[in-house]
Amino acid sequence: MPSYYVYILTNASRQVMYVGVTNNLENRVAEHREGKGGDFTRRYRVGTLVYAEDYKYVEDAIAREKEIKGWRRSKKDALVEAVNPSWADLLEVSILKDSSLRSE
Repeated sequence: MPSYYVYILTNASRQVMYVGVTNNLENRVAEHREGKGGDFTRRYRVGTLVYAEDYKYVEDAIAREKEIKGWRRSKKDALVEAVNPSWADLLEVSILKDSSLRSE
């Protein structure tokens, strides 16, 4: 059964955050890193994956993405720091496989 991901990317200086949804997290992050994402991610060089949640249904993932996008920056920061306090790139350190980053 397909999985859908809500993810948060940031840039090297952590000045900006990008929240998105995809059904192929590794490929989508690679696209952002290669400049094939949207204008925002290209302009701000957003490509560090700092947070991800896994959903069974796309509707749930989209609803969660919209929820997070509506939050203040401080609340988004707290969400990331709760599971990734060092803001490590999750694809680089393979933390993504940890079930604590997944949502049911």
